[in-house]
Parts: sequence; structure tokens; C-alpha cells
Amino acid sequence: MNALLLLFDLLLTFTLLGLAIAALTSAEPRRAVILFIAFGLLLALIWARLRAPDLALAEAAIGAGLSGALMLAAARRATARGSTDNSQDATGQDHRDNSP
Repeated sequence: MNALLLLFDLLLTFTLLGLAIAALTSAEPRRAVILFIAFGLLLALIWARLRAPDLALAEAAIGAGLSGALMLAAARRATARGSTDNSQDATGQDHRDNSP
């Protein structure tokens, strides 16, 4: 039984490290935020595994839930703002093709 728990702990550790690296190196903001949310949920599972239920609940609610939702909203606004900024030249005129 101990070997199985050790294998599970190692799997959690390497998955957590993989998620952290993937979130930090992601070029797309929305994908990075989704990976961050997955990172927070996995970290909550690790806290629960370490018998710290208060930290696990706080990580799931604040770390993954609230922070993730706020970052998704910010990524959406940044993407929307970036698409409108790219369609304007230095004079601020819109040069998008609006033909039907």
C-alpha cells in the first residue's frame, strides 16, 4: 500500500510541475489561465493529501476559483482590446474591411 501511495504522490508532483511549466510558457493568455486553474485544483488535491483540509479548501476557492475567474475576464478583455488595437493605424483610423 505504501508503494502505491508513493507512486501517487510522485505522479501528483510531476503533474504539478508540468502544469506549472506549461502555464508559464504558454503564449496564449486564455490557455495559460486555464492551466493555472488546473494547477490550483491539483494543488488543492495535494493539500488534501497532506491532511490540510483548510488549505485545500482555500486553494480551491481562492486560488483556482476566484483568481481564475478574474484572470479569465482579464484575458478576455486583453484579447478583445488587442484585436481592436491591431485594426487601427497610428492616426487611430479603423482600416478593417467592413464590406458584406
